Amino acid sequence: MKLFRFDKESGRSVTHYNSNFTLARILKTETSAQISCMHLDSDGIIGLHKAVVPQLILVVAGEGWVRSDEAPKVKVQTGDAVYWEKGEGHETFTNTGLTAIVIESENLNPTAFMPPNSGSD
Repeated sequence: MKLFRFDKESGRSVTHYNSNFTLARILKTETSAQISCMHLDSDGIIGLHKAVVPQLILVVAGEGWVRSDEAPKVKVQTGDAVYWEKGEGHETFTNTGLTAIVIESENLNPTAFMPPNSGSD
């Protein structure tokens, strides 16, 4: 499991074409990708299972915990991203609710775009 950031502070200012915004890049894929949104209510859980393909979750609202196989749980919140390799066991749960975008693809490489979080392996 690797932890990344995509919050405003990890982005860069864009001013081209009279723009004024912050861009936090996430990834670029060369192969097909499936992108979904997960909504976990209070006490929601995505039970421990093996990742079928590399998987990246982007927490867009709320907070919760993630873990990998037998590793201890790690707190995540809005702006955090978590990456799991193919075959890695993983679980996500929350006491108060959590919404996340999930990207699944054979060739994910979030390290090319996102800065690591201080809790990263």
